[in-house]
Amino acid sequence: MKRKSKPTAVIIDYGAGNLYSLARSLEYLGVDVTVTGSAQKVAAAERIIIPGVGAFGKAMERLEKSSLDKAVLDFAATGRPLLGICLGMQLLAEKSFEFGVTKGLGIISGEVSPMKGEIGGLKTPHMGWNRLFIRRNDGLFNSFKNGSFVYYIHSYYVKGGGDEVKAFSEYGVEIPGVVAKNNAYGMQFHPEKSGEAGLRLLKAFCEKPCL
Repeated sequence: MKRKSKPTAVIIDYGAGNLYSLARSLEYLGVDVTVTGSAQKVAAAERIIIPGVGAFGKAMERLEKSSLDKAVLDFAATGRPLLGICLGMQLLAEKSFEFGVTKGLGIISGEVSPMKGEIGGLKTPHMGWNRLFIRRNDGLFNSFKNGSFVYYIHSYYVKGGGDEVKAFSEYGVEIPGVVAKNNAYGMQFHPEKSGEAGLRLLKAFCEKPCL
């Protein structure tokens, strides 16, 4: 009997992300992980993950400088699984209004907008545990308990995702927690910091077939 190979994932290192806690979580799940800033290795990957913390504009600048923006766009066009986490999810959107207007990768719909002024008297950044509610399940949530808590830390969020919003949390407004278009996914929260619930979602993503 042929032995089933381990799933593999490339984490993109563009100088903005908590790469190694994510890598450890994936390794715990039995995933063969590579952390790289090489556009060539991204092109050859089975699946890629874009992590990130910090400012949208600076992050896009770093991606463009190393040609990783084109590598990610070319990768997404093949239908292979792609995941953006926190700022990484926001980079997938059409544009951001953080410190001016910056064009995003445009892989998912929507614009990145500030939460301040839209969430009443709640504090920004939005930091802590919130329930995640499933709106549309394409298989990613098959082992996820609806309403489980996940961990957020952000001051901006993606607005206008429409049917691409697969799950949301409530923090003054509905925060798109998970978005998906074709085989591209975004998670605004940090699955690697979200305990068992987050691990279940990472595992489901890593089991997505490569089209």
